[in-house]
Amino acid sequence: MAVPSDENEFLHELEIEVEAEVIQVESSRPEDAAALPVTDWLFDPADAEREEIGLRGLLAAVEVLEDDLRPGDPAE
Repeated sequence: MAVPSDENEFLHELEIEVEAEVIQVESSRPEDAAALPVTDWLFDPADAEREEIGLRGLLAAVEVLEDDLRPGDPAE
């Protein structure tokens, strides 16, 4: 079964976007914010951690889909 290249391109672009989001969440350093008084928080550190977990799960799913669509896959 031939996979349209636009599907591969979409997954690749999605992977890049999700990786950028993960980097952004990591750079927010929720562990540092948690050490501050609540009134100084720019974001809830627990929300940032949940977002990072969700993004990492999404990234893993995209990578699995990309692996499934690689040419030469024995399932083709």
